Amino acid sequence: MWIKKKDKVIVLAGKDKGKRGEVLSAPKPDFFLVSKLNMVKKHQKTRGTEVGGIIQKEMGMHRSKLMLVCPQCEAPNRFKIQFLEDGSKTRVCLKCSARID
Repeated sequence: MWIKKKDKVIVLAGKDKGKRGEVLSAPKPDFFLVSKLNMVKKHQKTRGTEVGGIIQKEMGMHRSKLMLVCPQCEAPNRFKIQFLEDGSKTRVCLKCSARID
C-alpha cells in the first residue's frame, strides 16, 4: 500500500467523514491508525503500572476509507508512482505534480 506513516489523510466514509489526520502506524495490512480519528472507548483493568478504567484509543481504518492529502496543494487527491533517474520510486500528486515524500 502506498499510504505511509506520517502522511496526511482525509476520511471518506464513516462517523469521521471529512476529518483530516496523520497516519500513526499500520498494525495490519490495509489498516491504518489515524491520530484522533475513529476513537473508541475501552474498559481496561489495572495491570501493574497501567491505570484501569475507561480509556479512549484509536482503532484501525481500512485503506478504502482514506485518501491521501497533498502537502503542497492541501487537496485530497489520487497520486501516481513515478520512477526517478536513479531507478527509485516516488509518489506524485496528479493535480499539482508535486512529489510526496
